[in-house]
Amino acid sequence: MSDSVAERLAAVRERVAAACARAGRPVESVTLVAVSKLKPAALIREAYAAGQRDFGENYAQELRDKAAELADLEGLRWHAIGPLQTNKVKYVARVAGAFHALDRVEVARELSKRREGAPPLPCYVEVNVGGESTKSGLEPGALEAFLAEARALPGLQLVGLMSLPPPSDDEARARGYFRALRELARTHGLPGLSMGTTHDFELAIQEGASVVRVGTAIFGERA
Repeated sequence: MSDSVAERLAAVRERVAAACARAGRPVESVTLVAVSKLKPAALIREAYAAGQRDFGENYAQELRDKAAELADLEGLRWHAIGPLQTNKVKYVARVAGAFHALDRVEVARELSKRREGAPPLPCYVEVNVGGESTKSGLEPGALEAFLAEARALPGLQLVGLMSLPPPSDDEARARGYFRALRELARTHGLPGLSMGTTHDFELAIQEGASVVRVGTAIFGERA
C-alpha cells in the first residue's frame, strides 16, 4: 500500500472509475465518502488537499469536534454514517450534510425538530439486509411503515437506503445483499444506495451504489 493519503486516495479513485466503466456508468454517478473515524484531522486535511470533499464519521461527538477544527476547509461535506442516539442528534443536525444510518422513528423526529429553519437533511434509511442480530438497521418488512412516518416529518429528505451487509469472500453472496437493497430502494421509490466499503466497494458499484464509504484503503488500518 502506498504511503501517503494522496496516493491511496488516487488509487481508490482509479478503482472507482474502473468499476463504473465495467458497469457502464459515469464516474460522476458515485460519491466517494472517505471514512475518517478515529483518524486525526491532519489526515483529513491531506485528503482535502488531494481534492476529496466528502468525509464520513461514525461518532457524533467526534464529528462535532472535527467539524469545528476543520471549519476553515471550504466545501468540505460531512456524512454521519454511524448509529445515532437521540441525545447526540444535535451534533449531527448541526453539521452533517447527510445522515446514513436512519432506522428509528425517535431519531427521525429529533432530527426533524433540530433541522427547523435549515435546509432538509438528506437521509439514507439503514436496512439490515443480512439479518444480523449484532447490526443496527430495519428489517426489510418494517421499511414501508417506517418510511410512511419519516416522510411526513419536515426537515428530512429521504434520499435512499443504506446497508452494511456481513463481509463475505463469496462474490455471489455479497452481490445478493447489494441486489436486495437495490430492489427494496426501487420498490419504495428511493434513488440513492449507500453501500460498499473498503473490501467490497467495486461490487457495490456494479450493483448500483450511488455512495461508497471507504476508510482503510484511504487512511490505513485503524489503531
